[in-house]
Amino acid sequence: METATLLAQINATPFTGRRRLVAIAGPPASGKSTLAEALVEGHANMCALPMDGYHLSNDLLDARGLRSRKGAPDTFDAHGFLHLIGRLKSEDDVFYPTFDRHLDASINASGYVGPQIQTVVIEGNYLLLDHDIWRELLGHWDLSVRLVVPQQVLVERLIARWRDHGFNDTDAKAKAMTNDIPNALTVADHSLPADITITAD
Repeated sequence: METATLLAQINATPFTGRRRLVAIAGPPASGKSTLAEALVEGHANMCALPMDGYHLSNDLLDARGLRSRKGAPDTFDAHGFLHLIGRLKSEDDVFYPTFDRHLDASINASGYVGPQIQTVVIEGNYLLLDHDIWRELLGHWDLSVRLVVPQQVLVERLIARWRDHGFNDTDAKAKAMTNDIPNALTVADHSLPADITITAD
């Protein structure tokens, strides 16, 4: 689907609250961030908002034995993220945490959605997940989009991503196969239907 076509569908979608909330869901490396940024580029009344700021801290993950699974559904503050989504529907000024990949940590109140924003394009792996807490998000979306990418394409992209982060080939493959791909399968196997599904070649 062309970005312009999807943007037209977004703009035609009625509001159900203070703002129009559009979910872009899909597995890691499916192109969620790229699509979200392309949709809002040049539009002063739109913004993109990733769910990555709701990662639990590395200290908390270590204490729970979850550091190696960072990025899995239970390594996020799902309750906090759900609360943010509710605020976006009703409040003029909303601050939210963002994730700094260089620091590998969330930074509190470093993102802002102001009263001029009418449409928020939210991107994340688990926006349509049919698990406790996560499924409560579904009622907030005015429009939902799911990205579907073949597993082999995801593997190649994820290995390349870890290489770009400085990992050698062996470690990059291990990172992709032991964590990212299981997370991708969780998205593939346990997601609720979307209003629009976009399948990549």
